[in-house]
Amino acid sequence: MTSKDIIAALQLPEHARINQRISKKLLIENLMPTAADRQQINDGIEEIYWIAALKPANCGIPDFRDAQREYVEVAVLHMILRPDARAGRLVELLHRAVPHPALLLISQQDSIQLSLSHKRWAQNEAGKIVLDGTIFTESLSQTSQLTMAFLNVMGIDHQPRSNLEAFYQGWIDTLQTLQAAQHTGSFRVAKCQLDATTRHVALQVCSELEAKILALRAKAQKTQQIARQVELNMQLKQLQQALGEAQAKL
Repeated sequence: MTSKDIIAALQLPEHARINQRISKKLLIENLMPTAADRQQINDGIEEIYWIAALKPANCGIPDFRDAQREYVEVAVLHMILRPDARAGRLVELLHRAVPHPALLLISQQDSIQLSLSHKRWAQNEAGKIVLDGTIFTESLSQTSQLTMAFLNVMGIDHQPRSNLEAFYQGWIDTLQTLQAAQHTGSFRVAKCQLDATTRHVALQVCSELEAKILALRAKAQKTQQIARQVELNMQLKQLQQALGEAQAKL
């Protein structure tokens, strides 16, 4: 599986295709980053490509406007990173730099990730657009049946078409379906938006519990007092039970 395979799975309309290279200089000019971030951009990014711009005129999906956000376009970009690049920070910077909600395809050596994040108007700066909440990022296994099931429903015809905000949320919900499947082993598309919201909350709980379990296991390995080990093991069992309950909601 290659980046071309993933882009093909999105079923982007031909009229929406741009396929242009974006210079790092332009990225830096739009971001006005710190010196440290500027160095990461220059040292970590190999190339960035603007694959497509989905607009009402070329995809048949109406735009969306309310007091908090304006979705008149959804961008699709491909960022190729060098081996030593800090992917997390560069993904955040690219989401911030693009003035529209974007689906980012990130290639780094043999790994491929997809990333999405909503955007909204800034509260204190008129005309400025900022990230709105979580950046959703997931690695795509090149051989996993779950990844193939995910790609089979990422095409634009499988997403909501009432407006571009709902369409973009559909992409996020589909990515979270893959994240849930990593826990359950089964790829189950949400039945409705309430189902998707419940899954989102459960995924957050799972992430928090998994972090606590890892931290507690590290403590238990360092503890030599038997009474303390027993106490920590009991806490681990409680967390693992809570994790199982959260995973059941996925």
